[in-house]
Amino acid sequence: MFITFEGLDFCGKSTQIQLLEQYLTAQGEKVLLTREPGGTEISEKVRSLLLDKKHLGMYSETEFLLFSSARAQLVREIIIPKLKAGYYVLSDRFHDSSAAYQGYGRGLDLSIINSVNNLAIGSAVPDITFFIDLPLDKLNERKLAKERNQLDRMELSGDDFYERVRNGYLELTEKTGRFELVDGTGTVQEIHSLIKKTVIKRREMILEKSGA
Repeated sequence: MFITFEGLDFCGKSTQIQLLEQYLTAQGEKVLLTREPGGTEISEKVRSLLLDKKHLGMYSETEFLLFSSARAQLVREIIIPKLKAGYYVLSDRFHDSSAAYQGYGRGLDLSIINSVNNLAIGSAVPDITFFIDLPLDKLNERKLAKERNQLDRMELSGDDFYERVRNGYLELTEKTGRFELVDGTGTVQEIHSLIKKTVIKRREMILEKSGA
């Protein structure tokens, strides 16, 4: 299964993806955890460009195409080979981030974003996408807990931008059947329990459909 985690910065998705990795590994499953942008030598170099605060003047189109190039490399070098080898692949962000951040957030044409996304991901469509929803006031509480000089270029974005991104994710959740909406204000264990149950249920559905 290919499982992706989406949400605003500081929503807790990185913690949840690690907990799911630990659970699946304890069940004897082969698991690969990766992140976007990143996950390969080339993609990590692109990540450093995207998050570097020295590049605050980066244009939205440049940002989107850099994310897409890192994604295309990750899919072909890591994700597809691991899925073929029977792994659970867990990704901290994937192509839906571009729709939410560069489409709804930056205002780029969603039809163009979807076309480039399709090229970048090829056959690597997630089985489940968890959107961990966090209201803006909670985001700002967690953001304030982090030293400003530790924030990356994306995390320095303002409330208006994050509100557009959140609304974009909510719209994607309504329109896309693979999305699972998760209340990010719950406890770490409550969220993990919900995610675990969803994965187990979806796995059973896939096995039933395949006749296994």
